[in-house]
Amino acid sequence: MNEPRGHTVAFIAEQVGGRVVGRGDVEVRGINGLDEATAEQITFIMSPRYAQRWAESRAAAALVSEGVELTGGDGTRPIIYVADAEAACIVLLELFRPSAPVPDIGVHPTAIIDERARIAPDARIGPLVFVDRDCEVGAGVVIHAGAMLYPGVRIGAGSVLHSNCVVREHCVIGCRVLIAANVTIGSEGFGFRPAPDGSGLARVPHVGFVLIEDDVEIGAGSCIDRGKFGPTRIGQGAKIDNLVQIAHNCVVGAGAVIAGHAGIGGSCEIGEGAILAGHVGMADHRKVGAGAVVGAKSGIRCDIPPGERWLGYPARPVKETLRVWAGLRKLPDLIQRLGRRPSGRGGRRAPAEPIAGPAPEGTGGPVSD
Repeated sequence: MNEPRGHTVAFIAEQVGGRVVGRGDVEVRGINGLDEATAEQITFIMSPRYAQRWAESRAAAALVSEGVELTGGDGTRPIIYVADAEAACIVLLELFRPSAPVPDIGVHPTAIIDERARIAPDARIGPLVFVDRDCEVGAGVVIHAGAMLYPGVRIGAGSVLHSNCVVREHCVIGCRVLIAANVTIGSEGFGFRPAPDGSGLARVPHVGFVLIEDDVEIGAGSCIDRGKFGPTRIGQGAKIDNLVQIAHNCVVGAGAVIAGHAGIGGSCEIGEGAILAGHVGMADHRKVGAGAVVGAKSGIRCDIPPGERWLGYPARPVKETLRVWAGLRKLPDLIQRLGRRPSGRGGRRAPAEPIAGPAPEGTGGPVSD
């Protein structure tokens, strides 16, 4: 593992646009949480609820949101005040992130490259990569070990494909796209119809492709199916988490975010900037409008208008779902109260109403518990 790089507090403050209180020459070699940070690391405090834990933290310095008053401590450790400590952490993580290993420039001796493929001179093609005929690999592209490109694939400049990715025939990947390990782009869509001769199910061919626009990120193990006719399209800057399934002919808008284990049915549309939380399921041919937010484990069975927040199974507007959940919490008490309801005349409890239904043979009356 690479030795962590050291940076002074003054240098870090310059990078995040913060102001230093205390010594700027203190050097730190990493970033960590309040409780986990060592005496060589910087920590971060985003809100007053964490301020009192500063005294017990071993961190050498802290990145703190303006307006947060720290409690305790001996006053000797430097503080960097910024407008938003959480946002500034992104810069710090980049500063301290170890450099990722990449293949050398050129083609590894064990890679198999078809003579009709076109590879940019500065591309990096790792061990056991397979690139088929008529593929185009752009400038600065990195393809890690074991990845496979089927015929006619195009990959734009600066994109990175990690180990064991599979990109099927004629799919197009834009510039600066990051595809994590074990992703499959352009697999067959899941389409079957009863066979005309009654012998079982006949597969519906999918002759389209997948178009991934610039600056998209796709997490490990995710699958994006090719279109039946035209493309399945992933818009510019969209972020897709691990283990996401996107079916044929879907359109994911620019800047949309889809969290892990989401499953998107065929021919769905997800608008620009929309957010689907973890484990959301979306039925075929549904639309989520631009800027809409759908909560975790929701089931989308109808279109969601732009900008709205929906939740639940089936998904409804958040306020409506919360009212339903509040009612469900009261249901056991309500049933118990109804079971003890006052009786009629004579002070005896009223008999339970029978459950309507056909009488068992020989009883001649309704069925009840």
